[in-house]
Amino acid sequence: MLHNLLLLTLVGSCLAPSLALAECGKGTQTVFSCTTAKGKVIEVCDAGKTIDYSFGKPDSKPEIVVKAPRQAASTTQWQGIGRTMSYSVEVPNGNTRYSVFWSVDKMMEGDTQEPAIEAGVAVEINQKPVATVRCDNKKPIVQEIEGIDLKATE
Repeated sequence: MLHNLLLLTLVGSCLAPSLALAECGKGTQTVFSCTTAKGKVIEVCDAGKTIDYSFGKPDSKPEIVVKAPRQAASTTQWQGIGRTMSYSVEVPNGNTRYSVFWSVDKMMEGDTQEPAIEAGVAVEINQKPVATVRCDNKKPIVQEIEGIDLKATE
């Protein structure tokens, strides 16, 4: 039942109107995209040789754009243990690291409960947390981090 619920959530997120979400450019694949409570878009695109992170208002020039060489980016993948399935992509930019994350509590299943999804970006400077911006769960979230071909985060 949980698998079906998660599948419906993910499919619904992909099929829902995404006019507010930015789109990865031609020749790239959307790895992650969501809208924050303040209407800004968090996006990660796989451009082959680079993993691209952007943050900002839709239909405007992004406030932050990072094009990290693929070999510099990394990922954390759920290992199949525990109640929380979690995935992330880490995009470095000098001494700053953008960790785009998505997780769901598998135990939040039932007739009236929806999965408790947490998603957003955590920012570190010199390996110290400085900010976390969360996605608005009432808006579509595109999550294709699972299985991405990147090295494991150390």
